[in-house]
Amino acid sequence: MTPAPRSPFQYAIVRVVPRVERGECMNVGVVLFARTRDFLGMRVALDEERLRALSPDTDPAPLRAQLEGLMRIAAGDPDAGPIARLPFPQRFHQLVAPSSTTLQTSPVHTGVCDDPQAELEHLHRRLVL
Repeated sequence: MTPAPRSPFQYAIVRVVPRVERGECMNVGVVLFARTRDFLGMRVALDEERLRALSPDTDPAPLRAQLEGLMRIAAGDPDAGPIARLPFPQRFHQLVAPSSTTLQTSPVHTGVCDDPQAELEHLHRRLVL
């Protein structure tokens, strides 16, 4: 049996930038899209202790709510609004588009993988945790 061909993917890192003027950020998530596998996934982890060390005045509750909303969009939750009901490619592009000063995404990076879910987990461990 021939193994499935490796699939191209795109990903971006989700970052908290509590004080834009300082230019400091903390990685809190990864969003990954593999068009040929019809895959869009997102993993997040907000380390509140690290956030407090970076910016003691930043309230984590609104950030958690925003991240939850982004996760629901990535998952295609129909109750998360019209963006969540878009096809995978449009949802990915909405998730990585600049839309907030506090939550920002990195430039989009590319790669190839055998399993998009496993790659998402790997990137999350390596870049966020």
